[in-house]
Amino acid sequence: MARQPEGPPPPPVVQRVRVRYAKRGRLRFTSHRDFTRALERALRRAGVPMAYSAGFTPHPKISYVGTAAPTGVASEAEYLELGLASVVDVDRLRAALDASLPDGLDLLECVEVRPGTGGLPDRIDASAWRIELPGVAPAELAAALATFLAADRVQVERLTKTGRRELDARAPVVSASASAAPDDDGCAILELVVRQVTPAVRPDDVLAALRAVAGLAPAVPPRATRLTQGRLDDGGRLADPLAPDRAADIPADEVAGGPRPEEQAVPSVGSTPAG
Repeated sequence: MARQPEGPPPPPVVQRVRVRYAKRGRLRFTSHRDFTRALERALRRAGVPMAYSAGFTPHPKISYVGTAAPTGVASEAEYLELGLASVVDVDRLRAALDASLPDGLDLLECVEVRPGTGGLPDRIDASAWRIELPGVAPAELAAALATFLAADRVQVERLTKTGRRELDARAPVVSASASAAPDDDGCAILELVVRQVTPAVRPDDVLAALRAVAGLAPAVPPRATRLTQGRLDDGGRLADPLAPDRAADIPADEVAGGPRPEEQAVPSVGSTPAG
């Protein structure tokens, strides 16, 4: 007879909340695994009523959406979804959870998932990046970029856990532009919109491609930031993936009413001591 976990099953998910967070400053060097640990500690510290998986090793119901920003890369647009065992006010949730995370891992927005708005992964198929290149003249970057964009394919190598892997860094790049940093002609800015493919093409892959086709080799390490994620429209723009949830956040019959009845009796998030 198969063993069964002792005790009753965990409470079901009664509310789902989608979260956008940022990695900034020195915390851009946080790996995805380090972030997951920091988040779970923050959830306990903030007293968030998480729903848990069943089984012998229950885990909080957290779904990470999209491709995580590489270690060493900053981001203003990382996404996850929380499954909660009781209904909370999303503004209180954002404030309490942000206060429980270290500075540099910043919670920017929490939006409740409403029925019928669809899945978050289906709303993300590309990222916009900004890469600062200190010591590179904008004209030098523009010339290298023109060579790169004129190519049909640019193969680069990436070192992975299983060895070296070749990938095409050109095909996923939807658009790219070069400009000068404000008040600093000695720092070029590379802006990219890149489709999320498998394997993912990262900013360092595009820089490797620029080195391969045009010999562009910055002497100073670049600084990359993911600005946005979303689904590309026909004009090459990225749609905000939380917009459908935000638009449905206040149902028409509640616009003039105040909080929903089930929220009124819920204690403030953060009232539970850290576990």
